[in-house]
Amino acid sequence: MVTGASSGIGRACVDELVRIGARVWATVRSDSDEKALLRDHPAGVRVLRMDLSDPESVSAAAQQVVADGPLDGLVNNAAMPMPWPLEHTPLDAFRRQLEINLTGHLAVTQAVLPALRLAARQSGTARIVQVGSIVGRIAGTIHGPYQISKFGVVGLTDSLRAELAPFGIKVVLIEPGAVATQVWSKMAASFAELEETLPDAAREQYADQITAARTSAKRTEHRGLPPSRPAQVIVKALTARYPRPRYVVGLDAHLGALAARLPDRVRYWLTAARA
Repeated sequence: MVTGASSGIGRACVDELVRIGARVWATVRSDSDEKALLRDHPAGVRVLRMDLSDPESVSAAAQQVVADGPLDGLVNNAAMPMPWPLEHTPLDAFRRQLEINLTGHLAVTQAVLPALRLAARQSGTARIVQVGSIVGRIAGTIHGPYQISKFGVVGLTDSLRAELAPFGIKVVLIEPGAVATQVWSKMAASFAELEETLPDAAREQYADQITAARTSAKRTEHRGLPPSRPAQVIVKALTARYPRPRYVVGLDAHLGALAARLPDRVRYWLTAARA
């Protein structure tokens, strides 16, 4: 089961799983995304309509999965970014960010665990793969709500790994760096909304940081890893006999992992805004 399968890492993961002969439950939110998946994978994919912010939607999708029998793997991939300086982040928007990027992962996991347990009893193991980010180790500016949610995914993954180990369910964290997906083009609209919504004084205070974040997003759209790279690692985590607890994907992610291990003062100097 792959959440957020309409594009980016989720869609690439579905493509890779079908290529190796897996049957996949793929969750999407729109008619067009469902039609695209069924067009490209008419035999290997069953599409579920699911919105992580809607508990009834999650429950209804999970019921179909559980009723079908054992589930060998769950890929919690669905997420949304939200660029906003924390000082001015609307709390309702912050809660929505956590609801989708963090609480949603737990909600789906809880709902399909009966099918994962059944698979573990039958085959000896089942897998949960959490798609986090290297910003779950080292955070910067403007993307605070998203980065906080990814730090939360790390804790959620570690806790699930400890609790589910006795039942033969392995839990793996994937930490990619920048990936070239449609999310970066959508980010342009988010930055426009941000600049329209911020009070004049705040827009002036954070102008340099917003400009730097916007430039970085444009660069990433063209220079980030292809989604197939993390998708291949996800499939490895699902199929390897002894998967690692964590997989870091991409040169920038490896550099970020190294930076996260630096002394606190050095790390702060690297990540703090200069204006």
